[in-house]
Amino acid sequence: MPIKNEKLLDANQNTMHYAEQIYAGVLGKIIGVYVGRPVEGWRYDAIQARFGEVAHYVVPVTGAPLIVPDDDISGAFVFYRALEDNDYPPQIRAQQIGDTWLNYVIEDKTILWWGGLSRSTEHTAWLRLQAGIPAPESGSMALNGRSMAEQIGAQIFIDTWAMANPGDPERAVAMAREAASVSHDGLAVDAACFLAALESLAFDQPDLTQLLLEGQRFITGTRLRRLVDDTLDACARADDWRTVRAWIARHHDYDRYPGNCPMATNHAALLMALVMGGDNFQKALTIAASAGWDTDCNAGNVGCLNAIRLGLDAIDAEAPFRPVVADQMLVVSADGGECITDAVRESRKLIQAAAALRGEEAHTPRARFAFEQRGSVQGWQAHPEVGIAQALTTLRNIGDAHGGRGLEISYAGLARGMCAALSVKTFVDPEPKGRKGTSYFEVIASPSLYATQTVCAVIECSAQQNPAFSFFIDYYDGEGDIRTIYGKETTLATGSNRLAWEVPDTQGHPVYRLGIRLTSPARLDGSLTLKQLDWSAAPRHLHMGRSMELTPSLTPWTTMTPWLTSFVTSARHFAPDYTATFAVSHPQSGGVVTLGTRDWRDYAVSSLITFSQQRAAGLVIRARGHKRYYAGRLVNGYAQIIKQRDDETIILAQTPLDWALDETHFLEIEAAGAQLTLSVDGVKTAAAQDDDYRSGGAGYIVDEGAIVADGFTIKQSPQAEQNSDDFIQIL
Repeated sequence: MPIKNEKLLDANQNTMHYAEQIYAGVLGKIIGVYVGRPVEGWRYDAIQARFGEVAHYVVPVTGAPLIVPDDDISGAFVFYRALEDNDYPPQIRAQQIGDTWLNYVIEDKTILWWGGLSRSTEHTAWLRLQAGIPAPESGSMALNGRSMAEQIGAQIFIDTWAMANPGDPERAVAMAREAASVSHDGLAVDAACFLAALESLAFDQPDLTQLLLEGQRFITGTRLRRLVDDTLDACARADDWRTVRAWIARHHDYDRYPGNCPMATNHAALLMALVMGGDNFQKALTIAASAGWDTDCNAGNVGCLNAIRLGLDAIDAEAPFRPVVADQMLVVSADGGECITDAVRESRKLIQAAAALRGEEAHTPRARFAFEQRGSVQGWQAHPEVGIAQALTTLRNIGDAHGGRGLEISYAGLARGMCAALSVKTFVDPEPKGRKGTSYFEVIASPSLYATQTVCAVIECSAQQNPAFSFFIDYYDGEGDIRTIYGKETTLATGSNRLAWEVPDTQGHPVYRLGIRLTSPARLDGSLTLKQLDWSAAPRHLHMGRSMELTPSLTPWTTMTPWLTSFVTSARHFAPDYTATFAVSHPQSGGVVTLGTRDWRDYAVSSLITFSQQRAAGLVIRARGHKRYYAGRLVNGYAQIIKQRDDETIILAQTPLDWALDETHFLEIEAAGAQLTLSVDGVKTAAAQDDDYRSGGAGYIVDEGAIVADGFTIKQSPQAEQNSDDFIQIL
């Protein structure tokens, strides 16, 4: 029997009634990917010989980390941003989604498998888009051939389009078709649409037999109809999934189709896992991950669909998949500050999208960590660096009498020398010293937390005697060593504690964990609840100085440092400069380097820039990707404020300015509400009004040349929204 959803809903329900299923779908997607990814590319006989069945995470055996970037995750959770970035049009077009690709994809770095023209379908489509060929022509069979057009990629990115349209399969399919056609055609697009229909229908239809019946009215094309009918028939005649797997191998193995990862084979494998797994979440994932072919893609799609259909409790009904994942995920794109994220935050974005498309208003928490979904921990775990001095600490999500939720922290054995510490990642884990490269691939990210930002927390204590509390951060120093800074301790009071802490100055070096520590001078056992924790707005004063003073080993030949990894770059060359701070070089237009998050609203960015041989260069502000931003730049005898929107450069303001190449000028651009102001050498030079981009990161822009930058500073504007006003205790 299916495990019942907490709320069995129909398509007439308000979007918020689907919130838990959307969260479950996000979890199911990432869990499926993490189960299948370690054996991606393995032959079926090798999987059978090594594991028999892949029934859980096998990363300890393979030696790879569990939480890694993956194109299935990044593509799914980036490309549907076309909805938000275009104000949620109910009829999104392929060309708009193609523009979204160009905004967030950095060649050879983010999201895609960069296998080359006519080798990787997505790389081929990106090259078409980059060359000015719009979607859907960019993915067409007429242009790219069947071998490229009918690969699996159309399916692996499609889940978010369905989750943005819960209970509305018609619109889910329409959007899925537009999205899939950016890079694919033919059978691949038809199969992706069929999956999107199933996932959208699954919000209201948990019965698999009925779901497949209802979903088949969205099948278009005789080839897909035949593939689905034949696969379902093979499943009906078999008692074991391996029998169906053998049938797929005989009739639809890779060697029967052009290309290296054909849709037909993997769509049949997906259907096999769904049908033969039944209402058992673990069994279906096991089949998808054990059958070979594209294991992470198939397990990710199966996990998403079954989590929506069967509900949140089904995920851990047989074996616990959630605790070790702890909601963690990486979404790699040009918007680097959004990379380090979690399933709750990503589900909020989908809920907001679904509500906007329905003409509704969704009420999701503003706080970064509010733990509103059952069982969620949003990446918080026992801090790994404390070691044997860590008191016994457990975390669990709990509800309260008022319908709210929070993260209960239980501790046993607090005493002198024994603390309870938990933390959450705010940047990429450090690479072990002495080892070049890690098993992570293409972790392109900026930190989500920066020095001089204010962290606020609400902690509720029911006991009469409570521990002392302090915030702390771990950060990289100039040599890549980990340093820890603790905040001031304060003893928690019975009831609600509102606490705020300004993250200490790290001289610009990246913060990679935020933590909270509990201590007691005498034995103390008990629990408390973290109700919410947040930070927002730009740093009060973040400065990266000349040669990053804490990097004594910097030489003219150094091309990478730990602090340089804070930036996401689409410029061809971005390196530290041992006489200044940065050197940026790009041979074409649009070399962009950024850091920061979408929380940065009203702030100024400044830098002392030597303008070497280039067509134009300057500073970027409120970047939301690398083709949507404001910039203040010097070009052809002018100082300009521009708005970049995809391939269109809009001059918002310009002033004649007598400047020459190889001169050094101090530039500052400030955004305060809709007001944009550019200053050159301390003089306000240009001003403009525009409110299209209300927040985003900062950095540099170089067109056809190079600059050397001495110092880089972010300053919060005086009128910036403060998120600590209601927090009465500043630590």
